This record gives sequence, structure tokens and C-alpha cells, in this order.
Amino acid sequence: MPITINGSGTLTGVSTGGLPNGIVDEDMIATNAVSTSKLATNTQKGIAKAWVNFDGTTNTSGSCTMRDSFNVNSVTDNGTGDYTVNFLSGTLSDGNYAVAASVAFEGNQSRNILNVAVTPGTGYTAPTTSALRMEVVNYGNGNAWDADAVSIVVFGD
Repeated sequence: MPITINGSGTLTGVSTGGLPNGIVDEDMIATNAVSTSKLATNTQKGIAKAWVNFDGTTNTSGSCTMRDSFNVNSVTDNGTGDYTVNFLSGTLSDGNYAVAASVAFEGNQSRNILNVAVTPGTGYTAPTTSALRMEVVNYGNGNAWDADAVSIVVFGD
């Protein structure tokens, strides 16, 4: 019988009498019950703490449309090419995290830059445990652009 987890988080198909002693017991199953919380904590180094893929050309009530995400609550559209990624509470222990990012435009925008941790016109904005600000610009002319696809991955504690 296959092992399955139904929609309520109940583990089925496991019989403590059907496995060798010490492998799985009822206490272990209860202790390691499936959590349905959206916030997932990664304590292992080298695993992404948060990521998001969003459409920077959309603005619905001040937010960009997120295509998919992990430990990201929303992306705020602050203006042309100016975005703030808002993390779920408890995702990061400090603002000293590393960011990997990519940006893409439809058409001929072949030279794109994503300036992470900047506030347009004012310079550096320190990343925090709750948010990361960024600006997308065209390298060729320095103008801010709304990007069709922005992907951010965050690594840290």
C-alpha cells in the first residue's frame, strides 16, 4: 500500500507493525506531523530562504503580480522600475543576506541591470528582515524600466 498524505494532513498507508522496529512509530509520526503553514523555515545553510518571480509591468492596488513565490508576502510597485519585495515575518534573522536576481524585458531591451538595495534618486537602502528594495534600469540609457519578469532569490540566516 502506498504512503499518502490526504488534504487534512493525515498520513495513511503506514502501519507501525509493518515496518522494522525503530524505523517509524506512532510517536514519530505524531511528532513529525505535516504543517500547513505558508511560512517555511530553512535552517540549513545554502538553501534559499525566500524567492519570487513577478511581473513588474502590473500594478494592482500598488502591488505587482507574483507568478510564484516562497516566503514572500507581496511585491510593492513604488514607480517605474522601482520595487520592494516584502518577506513573510520570520523568514530572515537579519538584513545581511545575499541576493541573486535576474530581469527580462519583451522586445529589444538586451542590456538590463537590476540594482538591488537602492532607492532611486537617493542611493543605498539597507536590506531588512521584512523587505528588499530594488530598481530596474536600462544599462544603455540609464532610464528606469518596468520589467516583464523579475526573479529574486535570497540566501541568509
